[in-house]
Amino acid sequence: MAKRSILHMFDPMPNNSPFDINMALDAGFDVLMPYNNVKLDNVHGLTQDAVFSRSPSGVKRTGIFIGGRDLGLAMDMLNTSKQAMVSPFEVSVFADPSGAFTTAAALVTCAEKELKAKHNKELKECSVVIFGGTGPVGIATGIIASLAGADVTLTDHLSSDTAVDVANAYNRRFNCTLKGVLAKSEADKIKLVKDADIIFCTAKAGIQVLNANVLKEATQLKVAADVNAVPPSGIEGINNNDSGAPLIHAINAPGAVGIGALAIGNVKFKLQHELLKAMLGAEQPLFIDFRYAFNKAREI
Repeated sequence: MAKRSILHMFDPMPNNSPFDINMALDAGFDVLMPYNNVKLDNVHGLTQDAVFSRSPSGVKRTGIFIGGRDLGLAMDMLNTSKQAMVSPFEVSVFADPSGAFTTAAALVTCAEKELKAKHNKELKECSVVIFGGTGPVGIATGIIASLAGADVTLTDHLSSDTAVDVANAYNRRFNCTLKGVLAKSEADKIKLVKDADIIFCTAKAGIQVLNANVLKEATQLKVAADVNAVPPSGIEGINNNDSGAPLIHAINAPGAVGIGALAIGNVKFKLQHELLKAMLGAEQPLFIDFRYAFNKAREI
């Protein structure tokens, strides 16, 4: 009898994500085992219980998914899980806290594609501003773009100290070069968009962050992308299904294009599905983080 596939889902939050559970089932896992309120100290023991209870053939049908909201904690959990394994009792581990790694990978890849197609530019040639940059998706987006060579600024709408602290913490951790600034007033936003090549909006759903008055001050904008699918759009003039559509309010940046939430979400959905499927089919264990996700998103 063939071994059933099992995905153990470690989450430090009170509840596991229904989104991730649905995705894992649709990717082909037979059994899902959610664990909530998981502490970092629990991961070593949980991992060993998961791997040592199955034969070498069984471990190939076993995976670990790490959720939560804290990117640093998710990476610590992934590394702890990896260190708890001994060959041949090794399983694939996929970290995607708040879906941030797959969403950010899809977001940057969609922008990179339009940047190349419409402007013949690379990320490493561009200045990037991320509004809502201190949340999980904003941070992951910033790290990916910075490691790809872009000059990246994270914004926070309440505190410059928060933005700077977040940028510094992840610079130390991943050797990137993020900057952090306050973007509270319209004047703050105008100053930031004026010289931006790429704008990402990863702010809270249902809040318009950039209006037409701000966008008309952009002079070198090439691509703007918004992950908010709940009206109003985070960036005025971008529709959910836009995929390289003219950004109508950036009147002083000819050729600027917009990417909407559903266009990004389509790539994110495909990406997460493919990564979960890859865990089931891998002969050698996969350890999937934002870097792995970004490389796969580029293929998609």
